Amino acid sequence: MIDLAYAMGPSPQAGGSGPGALLIQMAPIVLVLGIFFFLVIRPQQRERQKREHMLSSLKKGDRVITSGGLIGTIVNLGDQTVVLKIADSVRVECLRSAVTGLRDEAKAASESA
Repeated sequence: MIDLAYAMGPSPQAGGSGPGALLIQMAPIVLVLGIFFFLVIRPQQRERQKREHMLSSLKKGDRVITSGGLIGTIVNLGDQTVVLKIADSVRVECLRSAVTGLRDEAKAASESA
């Protein structure tokens, strides 16, 4: 019976303790976090920076697309709002954050033809 108790206990010479074992145990976690950072967080940060740059560089006359699907030309800019001309006598005020992108004029011309 005593032999069974000794067999179930940790062996004193096993490499299961010490600083080297902790490093080996933490390596997969660090590897997963590194992959997560480079595949998810970093590209998302780049997209956010690109969007902030686009929103800060808006100017009158730009053709933009809103999150609601409206395509219009910027007539007036405020700190938080943008006034878009979407037809001859139709102007819409929307939040600057609702602008999702600039409309490429060459692309717009090829779609309307």
